[in-house]
Amino acid sequence: MKHSRTDIKTTLRRLPRPVYGNIDSQSNILIPRHHKHTWAQLSYATQGYLQVWTPNARFVALPQRAVWIPAGVPHQVRQSSLTSHTIIRSLYLDAATLGLDWPACRVLAVSPLLHELIRQFSTLPIEYDPDGPDGRLARVLADQLAISQDAGLILPWPTDPRLQSVCRQLQSHPDSALGLGAFSRRLGLSDKTLTRLFQQQTGLGFRLWRQRARLVHALPLLERGDRITDVALACGYDSLSSFIAAFRAHTGVTPRAFAAGAREDEPSAHS
Repeated sequence: MKHSRTDIKTTLRRLPRPVYGNIDSQSNILIPRHHKHTWAQLSYATQGYLQVWTPNARFVALPQRAVWIPAGVPHQVRQSSLTSHTIIRSLYLDAATLGLDWPACRVLAVSPLLHELIRQFSTLPIEYDPDGPDGRLARVLADQLAISQDAGLILPWPTDPRLQSVCRQLQSHPDSALGLGAFSRRLGLSDKTLTRLFQQQTGLGFRLWRQRARLVHALPLLERGDRITDVALACGYDSLSSFIAAFRAHTGVTPRAFAAGAREDEPSAHS
């Protein structure tokens, strides 16, 4: 049975091909509510950046990064709330057929070749010939995806309600100077207990978790063109050099390079 583009967007129950990424598919549309699929998704922004939220973490896909979302994982796909530069060109995949059955979400580096392959897939017919040139292109894409390296900015999210309240505060007020002791007293816990909770629930210490939260907060500000000094202050950094060093350590690029890359234009239309 042939599928129309409208059918695919509204009634997709199975993938028409092992790799599917037509420009009109839901994978290319930001869906802010929690949802899940019976197939894997590679969520990618060819311009700008996006975040994938799951119950356990926030995964940030900077330029040339994509988030792998296994089948059955509840998630939200979000772009910056301050800008509209993001262009989504993502894929749905039959992970088992392709030998890509990774069990957990991960952030992957996208090579220039993989970037172009993903863009090309948005232009293919929905039911392309699996034995023709388009099918061979799909196999090359799967091969390139299989060798992609982990390269992500991940903010683990706790399940303990007490720790969630701390993390929400840190995320909402990244410029706050409140330390671990202030939160311990607020919760009626010892510093040692709160430190242990952070480590158990997120795998990170208090200081490192807050640092990552601050850097996630910095991304939309940099993307819209705010001065780097102003962004550093808004994220609680007294020293510009400290902000630049932390940003580079977690993302692999400087704030200036990220800001330039996030605003690069792509000649195709916005999703």
